[in-house]
Amino acid sequence: MGLGIAYTPGQTPLDEDEADGLLIPTIATHGELDEFEQQNIEQAIQWTLERKFKQGQVLQGDFVKDVHRKMFGDVWAWAGVFRKTNKNIGIDYWKVETELQYLMDDITYWINNKTYAPDEISIRFKHRIVSIHCFPNGNGRHSRLMADIIIEDLFKLPVFTWGASKFQNSGDARTTYLAALKTADAGNIEPLISFARD
Repeated sequence: MGLGIAYTPGQTPLDEDEADGLLIPTIATHGELDEFEQQNIEQAIQWTLERKFKQGQVLQGDFVKDVHRKMFGDVWAWAGVFRKTNKNIGIDYWKVETELQYLMDDITYWINNKTYAPDEISIRFKHRIVSIHCFPNGNGRHSRLMADIIIEDLFKLPVFTWGASKFQNSGDARTTYLAALKTADAGNIEPLISFARD
């Protein structure tokens, strides 16, 4: 891929085969890659806004793949395809489909039994799907859009702001976000819920 990608904390490095999946040969810098990905993500967000999804549709592995494909399919050949290699984060790649099904079963139970408040269900889903790390890259952004779909379409509540006030005030939202993820990894989901609504 001729890109000199400097990964920031929390990003997953691509292996050589994944890097070769870049669909736009004119991209030469990480900044250009970010721009093309952002355009694709905005199209995916627009796609979600134009539709209303039902619980039985959202809580399916195929839907998880479709959302990732909508977000990255113009940029990466592997968009919407579960990863085939292990990463510096996530479970063994061959467990992805099984663990994702466990997550879908859990969230279905949480919703049906009102185990947690809607925000907590959505954020627990977001945290778990990132820890599974279904795709070669884009898992954090994908998990946030999935959480937005769950909170808006399944619970009829406003989408999350994902630290928007921190971006405006301190510009240090990513550090806060990564700290909240680590706290959630240790079993305390509250800071991540707070960040999502900040």
